[in-house]
Amino acid sequence: MKKTLTMTSFAFAAGIALAGCSAGTGGNNMPGMNHGSTPSSSSGSVVGAAGEHNAADSSFAQMMIPHHAQAIQMSDLVLAKKDIPAPVTALAGRIKAAQGPEIEKMTGWLKAWNEPAEMSGDHTMSGMMGDEDMKELSAAQGPEAARLFLTQMIAHHQGAVVMAQKESADGKNADALKLGSGIVSEQEAEIKEMKELLRSF
Repeated sequence: MKKTLTMTSFAFAAGIALAGCSAGTGGNNMPGMNHGSTPSSSSGSVVGAAGEHNAADSSFAQMMIPHHAQAIQMSDLVLAKKDIPAPVTALAGRIKAAQGPEIEKMTGWLKAWNEPAEMSGDHTMSGMMGDEDMKELSAAQGPEAARLFLTQMIAHHQGAVVMAQKESADGKNADALKLGSGIVSEQEAEIKEMKELLRSF
């Protein structure tokens, strides 16, 4: 199920996700997902981190933003459907609530670092769904949609874990490293949860 997709294909989706979550970030983080510091923090904050990053930090944010945006898009699709098992809708809601604020966080970092929101050239991201995958999820209904969402999101999370592990190995910025570590732990836990849910169908 692992797919790769170029960065430019999801720039628009990232914009939609960022706009959609900007009004509701105050209390929507799931427990353990408030990674990194807020702009008012005294150490390692967005405001104070402009010179404390390297190319790996920039690439991590530039690639993870559209990756998160697609996860939110996938979650929105399943949340809009009827007859989806409650544990699946709960998971989709948690994914959306956690990753929306993280998009805003990473967007703020790139602005503070004077880095572009998108990487130049074509870059592939592990775990991204292609157009046909998204159309298939959009068309599916009921338990079949739930199964497809879980299968696709497992691959999507696995791709995010790979990207976050690379940040942990190569990054420099303390906030980005903290977010990368959090993504690994939280999404590996969700992968386990999703595999268990699939066995229940």
